[in-house]
Amino acid sequence: MKRLLLLALLLVFALRGLAQSTTILSGTVRDGAGQALPGVNVFLKATFDGASTDSLGRFRFETQQPAGSYVLQASLLGFLSVERPVTLSGQPLRLDLTLKSTPHALGSVVITAGAFESSDEHRSAALNTRDVQTTAGALADVAAAFNTLPGTTRVGEDGMLFVRGGAASETKVYMDGLPVQNPYNATVAAVPARGRFSPSLFKGTVFSTGGYSAQYGQALSGVLLLNSTDLADETQTGLSLSSLFLGASRTQRWERTSVAATLDYTNLQPYQRLLPQNVTWPQSPRGLAASVNLRHRTGQAGMLKVYGVWNQQQMVIGQPSPEPAGTQTVALRAGNGYLNTTFRSPLRRGWSLQSGVGLSRDNQRVAPDTLRMQTLEQALTARLVLINDSAAARWNVKLGMEVLAQNVQQQVQPNAALATVYRPEFTEKRAASFVESDFQLSDWLAGRVGGRAEYSALLNRWNAAPRLALAYQTTENSSLSAAYGRFYQTPDNTLLLVQPRLRFEQATHSVLTYQYTHDRQLLQVEAYYKTYDHLTRYDGRNPRNPLAYNNGGTGYARGLDVLWRDRKTVKNLEYYVSYGFLDTKRQYRQDPVAAVPTFAARHNVSVVGKYWVGSLHTLLGATYSYGSPRRYHDLNDPERGYNQGVLPTYQDLSLNASYVTRLFGQYTVLHLSATNVLGRQNVFGYRYATQPDAAGTFNRVAITPTAPRMLFAALFISINKNRAADVNERPE
Repeated sequence: MKRLLLLALLLVFALRGLAQSTTILSGTVRDGAGQALPGVNVFLKATFDGASTDSLGRFRFETQQPAGSYVLQASLLGFLSVERPVTLSGQPLRLDLTLKSTPHALGSVVITAGAFESSDEHRSAALNTRDVQTTAGALADVAAAFNTLPGTTRVGEDGMLFVRGGAASETKVYMDGLPVQNPYNATVAAVPARGRFSPSLFKGTVFSTGGYSAQYGQALSGVLLLNSTDLADETQTGLSLSSLFLGASRTQRWERTSVAATLDYTNLQPYQRLLPQNVTWPQSPRGLAASVNLRHRTGQAGMLKVYGVWNQQQMVIGQPSPEPAGTQTVALRAGNGYLNTTFRSPLRRGWSLQSGVGLSRDNQRVAPDTLRMQTLEQALTARLVLINDSAAARWNVKLGMEVLAQNVQQQVQPNAALATVYRPEFTEKRAASFVESDFQLSDWLAGRVGGRAEYSALLNRWNAAPRLALAYQTTENSSLSAAYGRFYQTPDNTLLLVQPRLRFEQATHSVLTYQYTHDRQLLQVEAYYKTYDHLTRYDGRNPRNPLAYNNGGTGYARGLDVLWRDRKTVKNLEYYVSYGFLDTKRQYRQDPVAAVPTFAARHNVSVVGKYWVGSLHTLLGATYSYGSPRRYHDLNDPERGYNQGVLPTYQDLSLNASYVTRLFGQYTVLHLSATNVLGRQNVFGYRYATQPDAAGTFNRVAITPTAPRMLFAALFISINKNRAADVNERPE
């Protein structure tokens, strides 16, 4: 009897093993227009087996469920879930699924307030990689291109992003969810900075000028989110020859992995000797940069990304000075290393994981005349986010945390001839957590609610920041949305080096947005009101006195931003017009009273156009920018009050052209560009002498661009591209 029972059990297990043979399910998921949908959760109901679609809408997973009938479900926020009966038999199954958007779905409308988004799914809303590369006057710099959007002020002597009355330090840059500590190359006063990252690294961007998600913090005014590409499209070699730099790149693509390496050398000496300059260059800017980019797909939905870059630069500039010498010489040597590693993967029951670690080291040596100053900043950031959107079209939830460990050291020698040296230093350990949910209350109403909490060991303080956004679909092609939130930021490193016992600076945003988008046309109108509290103040006559520091600064910013973008009216022409009205005052840093900041312009206008001439295989571009007069403090007219001096208007007309051809049988783009082609004499402010002359007048010199205009010529060659070079296509 026991032998019969044992035989029966063995038979049962054998049959069960046969029934549990592995079945592979794969396929694609697209929307009603046939576009691929990434991030769709595809799974067998009542099981733990499933996957998420990749950037091409593809999915693939294995299951060992017993043979029989099941239900395959595909779901994505903003779309109706699809269920498809399937029969598992051990044979591979391939399915092509289509998701229909929820009637008047608001999945993208929720983030409209305060944001301009560009990605594979929202190409009409802002600037994609090609936009940045071909915007006249931007010279392929991400910040310069986004400075043509409403809500920004073009601060020509700085080159960074100034958003809605906020300083450049109040707008943070995130790469694949990780904050970038030093997103701009090192520079000196009155020489505009450039972003460290090439626009070709990114597949999409989100530029939020207010009311942004609880996932992001440490920014009082806005965030620029850069989402890098996944696997490279193909194996190829690239060569770049320009009037400013030489570059080479190599990309190798395998089935699940791609590796890319770049090397660039910059030297402006030949260029600056040919064209007139407004300054002298004892040593022209030069630099060397190298990067490695690894992408590896772990399964159909998982992705590991590793990006590392190192660059070093140096220059010596002679700038006009109001002092008797007539010239101030400033030397700069800098080295920066950055490593960004991220991993994303689907988990179980609709959950997915996004994680990352970032390392940075920035070392700058600046020597204005006899002053010597070295600043070394080292930082480690880590981020972990869990996302669940298994509820498909109605809600999702994001849970996350971030940590930062940072050390900043400075060595200041006021006079190179003397031995006196100051060595301020601080170490920061900061932790943050957040929770956020996108939800849809009805076919017409959706929203986002979240909160973020942070703790700073250096400040010995914590904060809690609520965020809320609502969107109402007014018509099939238009929506009305609103956002409200509180935002915190630790004071700048330069302030913490003097007085580390400060508190979080604070801003509160209220944003109301109307958006109309249809058939390659976009209209976005946004009103906002922002208040500042606990801004850092100090004594401008003695900025190194820590006892004079406090958080008593306040301010406000309010205004209206308008963006019109049209890719429909004229064939082969795309253009956009942006306008920003800004009313702002603040009392912070060394300000004795509340005043309009020197970096704020009341009116800002940009007109950007691009026209493809197919018969000439050429893309033509033009950008016109206007900024109303900014303020400055006139030491020679104290009766007018603080920051009551008025600069001339800012105006710039830039042109470019990109010609697509073949050179030695290889796909080639010849690019030419010129900034300020009309030779406008823009003035960004004035430098005043430290002491008045015998008549009681302070001598001054104007702060102007380093050159009347910038001319740029470059040749880009792509070797061994797998696809045939087509001279009739626009340059990417």
